[in-house]
Amino acid sequence: MDKRQNCWEFKKCGREPGGAKAGELGVCPATTHTAADGLNGGRNGGRICWAVSGTLCGGKVQGSFAMKQLSCMTCDLFEKVKAEEGSGDFMLLMPGQTYRRSINERSGRA
Repeated sequence: MDKRQNCWEFKKCGREPGGAKAGELGVCPATTHTAADGLNGGRNGGRICWAVSGTLCGGKVQGSFAMKQLSCMTCDLFEKVKAEEGSGDFMLLMPGQTYRRSINERSGRA
C-alpha cells in the first residue's frame, strides 16, 4: 500500500512550513494544526484538512467545514483518505466538532 500522504504532499501546494510558496502565500493552517495530529493517520491536519478552519485550497481561504463541505467532499484527497482509512476508521470531523446538515437543524427546528 502507498504511504499515506498529507494534503500538502498530495496537492503539492508548497504551503507547509518551509514550503516553496509559504513565504509568498502563507502557511496553511492544516500543516500546523497539532490538535489533529494522527487523525486519519496524518501529521497535524494533513489528512483531515476539510475539518480545519481557514485552510487554503485553490488559492482561496476556505473557512469552516460547514462553509466548504461541498467542495471538500468532492475533493480527490478527501476521497483518497476515506478509501484508505475505510468506513470504520475514517474521521469526518475532529473530536468535539459537530456536523449539522441543514439550516433547520442549526436553529433547532429539525
